[in-house]
Formats: sequence, C-alpha cells, structure tokens
Amino acid sequence: MAEDYYQVLGVDKKASADEIKKAYRKLALKWHPDKNPNNKSAEEKFKKISEAYAVLSDEKKRGEYDQFGSADQFRQQYSQEDIYRDFDLDEILRGFGFGGARGGGRTTFRTSRRGGGGARDDYEDPFAGLFGGGGMGGGRQQYANVPQKGQDAEYNLSISLEESVFGADKKISFQLENRVEDINVKIPAGISSGKKLRLPGKGLSGFNGGPAGDLYLNITVSPHPIFARDGNDLYIEKTIKFTQAALGTTIDVSTLDGSVKRLKISPGTQNNTKIRMKGYGVPGLKGAPKGDQYVKINVEVPRKLSDRQMKLVQQLADDGL
Repeated sequence: MAEDYYQVLGVDKKASADEIKKAYRKLALKWHPDKNPNNKSAEEKFKKISEAYAVLSDEKKRGEYDQFGSADQFRQQYSQEDIYRDFDLDEILRGFGFGGARGGGRTTFRTSRRGGGGARDDYEDPFAGLFGGGGMGGGRQQYANVPQKGQDAEYNLSISLEESVFGADKKISFQLENRVEDINVKIPAGISSGKKLRLPGKGLSGFNGGPAGDLYLNITVSPHPIFARDGNDLYIEKTIKFTQAALGTTIDVSTLDGSVKRLKISPGTQNNTKIRMKGYGVPGLKGAPKGDQYVKINVEVPRKLSDRQMKLVQQLADDGL
C-alpha cells in the first residue's frame, strides 16, 4: 500500500496548518532520538514523520503532493534535497523543546543544480547531527552528549480583579509534554493584565541531563461588574438625584475589599464629577505608590414629573434656576 504523509502524521487531508504542526510535535516528542537512544526503529519513524512534516508544513510542497496522492509517487519527482529545501529541522525542534542537531550550528539545506546521474554534492543530511552521521546521504556533524536546557513554556492565566489587587495563591493544572502538572502559584498584589510571571524549571524537560526550561504565566485580569481599573487606580460609578446634586448629600460607596465608606457630596455637584478616595486603589509593584479609588457621579434627570413637581420646577425656572 502506498505511503501517505497524512496517515504518517495521523491527520485528515483537510487538516489545518496548526493541526499538522500539533500532530508532528506530538509524534516528535515520542520518537525523537533523545527519547529513544540507539533505537533504529524509532529512528526510522522519526525520519518518516519529519519527511511528512517537511512536505505538509510547506503550502507549495503540500499542494504539489496533493496532486500525486502518495509519498511514493511524490518521491519519484522530488529528491530528498527538494523535500527538505528551506526546512530547518534544528529550528523546528528547538521550537518544540529539543536541542535539534547537536554540534553548535544549524542544519542547512543548500540548493544546487544536479548534474547527470542526479549527484547532490552540496546536499547535507538533515538528520546527520541527530543520528551520528548514519542518516541519508552521510552526515557531517557528530552527536554530542551536551546537556541542554529544555524549552520555555507559556500558560495563559485569567485572574479576578480582586486577585490582581490583593494577590492570591492559586493552583493551576495543565498538560506539558506527556504529563499533567499541578503547580501552586503566588499572584503578587498589584499585578495587571499583560504582565508575565516566571516559574523557573517548570517548562519542558532538558536533554542529556540539562535543566528544564521555565514556565511563563501570561496574566489577564477579568472584567469586574462594578469596578474598572486604570493603572493603579480604581473607578466606580454612583448615580444621585438632581436635587441631591443641587443641595448636597452623603452616599455610601463600596470598596473592592468589601467595606463601605460614606462619602460627602457637595452642593452643586455636576454630572461626571470624579471624587477621589486616596489610598483605596491598587498596590504598586516594586515600590511604586498605591493608587486611589475614584467615584464618578452621574446626576439623574427625571424622565417624568407629576403635576405638582412640574409646577415646582417651573417656579424654579421662573426664578432663573
């Protein structure tokens, strides 16, 4: 039966580029030589999935492959050099948390014109650095057991406004490589959306005894139903009646910690006035000053008036108010 690159990666022929990439990453983690030292069967499987990914991850190569329908027919028209041209195996493996071909450099695929008999003197074996020179076409790099740090990982973490202001201890669970990690995270008071938290040694596993990479938490603060945050300041809106704005009053204002403060509204307060509550905002990170809470006053104008109210307002209007 003719070999099919889609079947090699275990994806549908209509799979997206992202689905193909995820499928290759999963298989690369399973069959990479670091995970299977001196295993010829794993070596051949790794070469097969890498060849399939080299073709299907390239839009032009994939389109040409789809016209042939099988890897065997595709190989009759395209050499190994053609298949791996512009395909940097080292860079891709490093992106998946592997060190790529050991030896300090990049595996490159130089284009060259093939003369009679199909000679490819300038072609470099893409697997030479991984399998000690025993791959297709002869290798130039030797495998070195050099400890290498694992790849860093990222995790998107949503927290509440209260957690961002006061800090919190959270437990997160996520899948990393072939394991599920449960990690306790301390959220510092004052953190905001867009900030990153670094957890050393919680990323992907290292190679040849190297340390694990780091885990970076991308922080997003969820919207709050009452409060809004701007930098280290908090904002809340309160609506008062027209007469309260004109004559003055006192109102109760909630704070984020759940307490209630009584606030004086001066006579003649205008719509959209902002009243500052000093020190009730967000703690500053790294010694920055604490923010304030601001109360935005909305003056409510009645939509309907009774006959008596209409007469009273008319009298005020006649008096020039």
